[in-house]
Amino acid sequence: MSSAPFPIRTECPPGACVCGRDALLQSPGADLRILRLTREEEKRLVQRLENLASLDDLRHLQDLLRRQLGIELTISLGPHEVRSLRGIAILVNEQPGLCKKTRQNIPAAIKKSMELHPEIAYDLLDEGGLFA
Repeated sequence: MSSAPFPIRTECPPGACVCGRDALLQSPGADLRILRLTREEEKRLVQRLENLASLDDLRHLQDLLRRQLGIELTISLGPHEVRSLRGIAILVNEQPGLCKKTRQNIPAAIKKSMELHPEIAYDLLDEGGLFA
C-alpha cells in the first residue's frame, strides 16, 4: 500500500461505504487528490457550502473542488419548470475514494444555502436564460 505525501482520509467502517479508498491507494499513478478531503476538511467544506453568498461564490467553489480535489459537481435545471429547489439537480459524480456520505452532504449543503439565499437559485435560473 503506497502512502500519500499528505494527510489522507481515514477508512470508513467496514460495510458502511464502497468508496474504493484502499484500491485507490494501491493503484500506481492514481489521482489521490480526493483523499485530501479528511473528515475535518469535509466538515469545513460543508460549512462553507452552507454559507454561500452568491452564484459566483458557488461557481468559485465548484471550480476549486474540481481543481484541488478532482470532484466533479454538476448543477443543472430540471427539464420542466423549476417551481422549487427540487427542480434543481445537484450531483456529485462518483469517483474512487469519494465517500458515499460526502456525495450526499455536498448537495444537501448547497440546497440549504439556496434556501437561506434564494437569490442564488434565481441567478442560477437566469444563467443562460433570457435575462443572462
